[in-house]
Amino acid sequence: MAGGGTAGHVMPLLAVAEQLRDRGHFPYFIGTQNGFEAKLVPQRNFPIEYIDIAGFQGMRLMQKARLVYQLPISIGRCLASISKNKPIACFSLGGYAAAPPVLASRLRNLPLVLMEPNAMPGLVNRWMGRSAHKALLSFPQAASYFPQESVEITGLPVREEFFAIEPKPLEAQLTVLITGGSQGSQTLNRALREAWPFIQQSGLQIKLIHQCGKREEESLRRDFALTGITGSVSAFIDDMPAAFAAADFVVSRAGAGTVSELAAAGRAALLVPFPFAADDHQAKNAQAVVEAGAGLMLRDAELTGPKLFEILNHLISSPSTLISMTVKSREMRKPGAAARAADILEEIAARNS
Repeated sequence: MAGGGTAGHVMPLLAVAEQLRDRGHFPYFIGTQNGFEAKLVPQRNFPIEYIDIAGFQGMRLMQKARLVYQLPISIGRCLASISKNKPIACFSLGGYAAAPPVLASRLRNLPLVLMEPNAMPGLVNRWMGRSAHKALLSFPQAASYFPQESVEITGLPVREEFFAIEPKPLEAQLTVLITGGSQGSQTLNRALREAWPFIQQSGLQIKLIHQCGKREEESLRRDFALTGITGSVSAFIDDMPAAFAAADFVVSRAGAGTVSELAAAGRAALLVPFPFAADDHQAKNAQAVVEAGAGLMLRDAELTGPKLFEILNHLISSPSTLISMTVKSREMRKPGAAARAADILEEIAARNS
C-alpha cells in the first residue's frame, strides 16, 4: 500500500487495506514518518515501513538537492522491502510518499494498481500511470492520462455513513453547512461573516452550521451570537455525516474526499477550490461537479459576503435549482470503491499464484 502525506491519501488506502485484511490477505504500508500515515496506519493495526522522502512540487534548490539524495536511498529500501515481503502487487494512491515504492515495484515488475481521486491526476500517478495494470478513477475527466484499457471509474472509498444519508425534503428554513476542513478556511470564514448582515436584513429563514477551525472560533462564535441568526459555530465537527444529513446545501473546499462525500450524501454544494492546491486540482474537481449539474463553483478571490448571500437567496427563491443539483449530486455517488479495488488485487493474485 503506497501513498501518504495527507489524510486524503491515507484514508482511502486504509479502506482498501481493511477490505483485503477481512478477506484473509496481508497488506502492509510504505510511507513517511512525517505524514498522516505514521499515526493512522498503526492505529488500524497495519504494519508500516518508513522511507525518507519529501514533496516534489514548489521545491527550492536545496530541497531539490536533498531529493536527489533521498530518492535512490528510498527506492533501495523499497526494493529490499519487496524482496523481504514478496508482495503480489503494489496499490498506490499517489502523492510524493508513493514515488519510491511505485518505482521499486515497477523495477521488480510487480503489477501496479493506481487509485486517482482527483479530476487532475497528481504528479506521481501521471508519471507512472502509463504502466499501470489498472487505473481506478473518481472522475472520467482524468481518463486521458491513463491507458484506455486500464481505466475504470470506481469512485473513492467513502465512509458508509455518508451513503446511508437519506434525501432531505426541502423545508421553509434553508440549512447551510459551511466547512473549511479540519483547520478551517479564512476565506470561507471571512465571506460568511460578511454575509451575516445581508441574512439579518433579508429576514430569510437560513440556518448556518459553520465549522471554522480553531484559530477563529472564539471571535466568530462570539460575534455570531450577536446576529440572532439561527445556527452554530464550532472549531471542528466530530460527526460530519450527521452535519451533512442536516444540511440542504454545503459550502466547502473541493478536495477529492469532500467531493466524494458530497456525492455519497447526495448534497448540492458551492465549491471554493483552495487556490494553492497542486496543479490547481481542486478547481478541476469543482468543475467536474459543475459539469454534472451537482453544484456551483467560485474561485477563492470571487467569494464575498454579498456573493454568498446572493447564491443562498437564489436557492430559496428558486427551490427547483437546489432540487436539481441535489438529484444530480446523488447520481454521482459510487459505492463499493474499496471492495472493487480489493477484487482487482485478488484477481491479480489469482493469476500469479
